[in-house]
Amino acid sequence: MTMWRERTVTSADVRLAVFELGDTSRPTVVLVHGWPDTHHLWTHVAPLLAEHFHVVAYDTRGYGATDAPSGDAPYRLEALAGDLFAVAAAVSDTPVHVLAHDWGSVQTWEAVTTPGASDRIASFTSVSGPDLDHLGMWARSKLRRPTPAALGTALTQVASSAYTVMFQLPVVPKVFFGLLGWAPVWRQFLHLVEGTAAADVTVSPTLHRDMISGLRYYRANLRPRLLHPDARSTDIPVFQIVNRRDIALRPAIYEHTHRYVTQLWRRDLPTGHWLPYARPQLLAELTRDFITSLESGTPSAAIARARLTGTPAPFAGKLAVITGAGSGIGRETALLLAEQGGEVVLADIDVAAAEKTASIITDTGGRAHAYALDVADTDAFESFADTVTDTHGVPDIVINNAGIGLAGPLLDATDAQIRRLVDINLVSVATGSRLFGRAMVARGLGGQIVNLSSAAAFTPQRGLGAYAATKAGVLLLSESLRAELAEHHIGVTAICPGIVDTNIISATEFAGASTDGQEQLRDKMNGMYRRRGFTPDRVAADILGAIGANRAVVPVTVEAKVGYRIYRFVPGLSRRMARTNLV
Repeated sequence: MTMWRERTVTSADVRLAVFELGDTSRPTVVLVHGWPDTHHLWTHVAPLLAEHFHVVAYDTRGYGATDAPSGDAPYRLEALAGDLFAVAAAVSDTPVHVLAHDWGSVQTWEAVTTPGASDRIASFTSVSGPDLDHLGMWARSKLRRPTPAALGTALTQVASSAYTVMFQLPVVPKVFFGLLGWAPVWRQFLHLVEGTAAADVTVSPTLHRDMISGLRYYRANLRPRLLHPDARSTDIPVFQIVNRRDIALRPAIYEHTHRYVTQLWRRDLPTGHWLPYARPQLLAELTRDFITSLESGTPSAAIARARLTGTPAPFAGKLAVITGAGSGIGRETALLLAEQGGEVVLADIDVAAAEKTASIITDTGGRAHAYALDVADTDAFESFADTVTDTHGVPDIVINNAGIGLAGPLLDATDAQIRRLVDINLVSVATGSRLFGRAMVARGLGGQIVNLSSAAAFTPQRGLGAYAATKAGVLLLSESLRAELAEHHIGVTAICPGIVDTNIISATEFAGASTDGQEQLRDKMNGMYRRRGFTPDRVAADILGAIGANRAVVPVTVEAKVGYRIYRFVPGLSRRMARTNLV
């Protein structure tokens, strides 16, 4: 049970019930709840923050133990912002940090965009609550140029917010909440719509009354702010936590926030609306990391990665690990990920090549880090994974790309050649997936693992049996791992390129060939790959598209797509085609 210290703060004749935890000599964090909650929303978050900060929560007007003025006018955002300023002034001599959720976030946006707000507010962590004026301007931008995509985005948000119309009707909400407004029913409702464990939902004894009282927030503010927005800016540092599975608010509505915030950080999570109930440890850690980074002046790796200076790029704030990143598909994927906002950790057995990739990225303002790694060395891989998570954090994306080739008759291959091929092409993929997959599962924020297979996985060919076997192994490993990790919101993708003009031939051995024969065969294969003309940057584009769509298997190049379908639907033809000499 959370042992709050209780007090009362008066704001414009409204008595606010205020609750405190922690050492008052530490920086103060004020917690602001939304509908239909009270300070009980923070029951699991506040004690975690109190280990580092002086924590203050309060019941906003109309809720819990706080006064509930009659009428709608006292619940306009200006009055609610005034309450926040009053609490901040009463509990701290210095500006406070604010963590707010839902309508708590909406009213805090009003506060931080008020002139002089920095005298009372040091930072704002926003969860599931937009600035209504910003939202109104966003909606206007979508309707001003009604392209199909813009209309689709706007209509999706309208559908998600349809409940707010019902909330503003005169009688219906009271009848509805007469049924829903009891604690056991509300807990079960949250469990059904978002999967939040009922035992984690702590509510006030006044829940039924608060549900109805809180409707005045909607009536007093939604229509005037959305129909006549007055968008204002703020210089206060804002950390925007976007829940991508929020049933009420779509991520797209936050795409213009950077226009109004000069110091903005953003973190997208695969979580739902009631994050304080569902993931209190995560929310406390994110908030603590942000505030500590501001207080110390030295941002953590995660906070530095979350900083936004313009329109959010598709992979902004994401950390990606790529093996075999020194050249070819690995390098091009790294460049494209960095171009689209990602921070990349690059590993290659040729560390100079990885450093070259990193320098290309950093020279254009991106974030990249190069490491030497022989993926066939499991101990080295484990050490690399530990270094990455300790130094940069748990990656959001892992691309197991490193690989070599082995061509020629299987009967002519040596045990050493086959073992090396299996260790690099298959075992290392399992190792990378296993090590980083464990970290992703433990973190609980989902992610994407991408494994480079090949069209050879489903197009049997004489002269490529051993190589095809490793790539088929990668394909089936990926599909099986996808099933294992689905419940953790971790996608797994197998990329299957056909003939791509990379330098893989330079790392290909030809079983049974003499030294001179090796070079002749490499020259012949290189010529064929160059004539094909399919460059690795095109594979990189497909990889990023597959990550965004969480696709399971992605054949790349025409021959790969055709071969995939032949193998699935006419396997006999595929086997007959395998008799054709490759080299």
